[in-house]
Amino acid sequence: MEKLLMTPGPTNVPERVLNKMNEKMIHHRTSEYSNLFREFNERLKFVFQTSNNVLTFPSAGTGALEASIANCFSTGDRILAVSIGDFGDRFIQIAKIYGLTVDEIKVPWGKAVSLEEIKNNLKDYHKGLIITHNETSTGAVNPIKEIGEYLKDKNILYIVDAVSSLGGIDIRMDEWNIDVIVTASQKALMSPPGLSFVGVSKKAFEYCKVSNIPKFYFDFLNANKFLEKADPQNPYTPAVSLISAANEALAMIEEEGLNNVFLRHKILADKFREEIKGMGLNIFTDENALSNTITAISFENANDIKNRLEKEYNIIVAGGQGAAKGKMIRVGHMGCINEEMIYRTMNAIREII
Repeated sequence: MEKLLMTPGPTNVPERVLNKMNEKMIHHRTSEYSNLFREFNERLKFVFQTSNNVLTFPSAGTGALEASIANCFSTGDRILAVSIGDFGDRFIQIAKIYGLTVDEIKVPWGKAVSLEEIKNNLKDYHKGLIITHNETSTGAVNPIKEIGEYLKDKNILYIVDAVSSLGGIDIRMDEWNIDVIVTASQKALMSPPGLSFVGVSKKAFEYCKVSNIPKFYFDFLNANKFLEKADPQNPYTPAVSLISAANEALAMIEEEGLNNVFLRHKILADKFREEIKGMGLNIFTDENALSNTITAISFENANDIKNRLEKEYNIIVAGGQGAAKGKMIRVGHMGCINEEMIYRTMNAIREII
C-alpha cells in the first residue's frame, strides 16, 4: 500500500510538482531564471492576496520567522506576543534571543486568543504584535482578521506566522492590514520542504531600515532590492529546482481557484471531524477555534495509535508536542488532499480502535 502523508508537514506533493524537479538545471543569473522567478513572484502575490512583494528564502518556516524578528526590530524593542501552543512559544523564544522585550499573552492549549485580550494587553509602547495564525501543535486558529481590523490605524507592526495555514485557509494580507506574513513550501502549498516565503508591507520595510540587529543572508532590504530588478533575481544562489516545483504547485492552486481551494479544505476538515466524533473520540481543540488544515485528536495511547497507523496502514501522522506529547495525534489535511485520503485515514483509525 502506498505511503500516505497525513502530517502537518511535509505534505503530499503532486506528481506534476515532483516532475518539475527532474528538469535540467538552469543558471540563476540568466534571463531564463529571471522569467521563472518573475512568474513565481506574481503567483506568490496571488496566494498571499497582496500587492506587496513576497520574499523567498531557502529555509524552513522557522528561518523566516527568525528573519522577521531580525529585520523588523531593534535590540530592546518591546513587543506583544501571543502564544496558543508550541509554535507560538517558539516565536517568542526567537524574539527574546534577539534581545527584544516580550510581553506575553499565554492562552491555554487548544483555545484561541480573543480580540478583547489583545485590546487589554496592547500598549502604545509596543513596537509590534507577533502571533501564530494556525497553531500546528493544537489545531487551533487565531482571529487574525479581527485583530488586523483593530490594528488598522495603529502605529504597530503586525506579524503573522501562517506557516501551516496560508494556501489552505483564507488570509488576505492587504485587506487585513498584515505587515509581515510568513509561510513555507511544505504545508498547504503542497511543495517539497526547503523554501520559506515572507510577505512584507511598505510599512514593514520602513521598520527594516532602522533595525540595528545584524543580518546578512536573510536581509529583507537586500532581497527586495534584487527582487525589484528589471530581471528579478535572488542575492545569492537560490534553490532553483525547489522554486520551479513550488511555481508549478502555485499554478495548480491558480487553476483550481483560491476560493475553491479554501472550500475544499473546509469540506474535508468538517467531514473528517464529523467521522472522528462519530467514533466517540475527542477533538483536542475548542470547537470555536477549529483549523481547516489540521485536527488534533486526544488519545490516552496516542503513541500506539500513531505507530500502528504507520506500521499497519502506511499512514504517517504526527504526535503531540510539548505538554501534549503522548496525549494526541495530529492529522494534517492540507495541500494536496482529497476525499480518498480522508476516508483511508478515517477507516484506519476506526479499525485500530
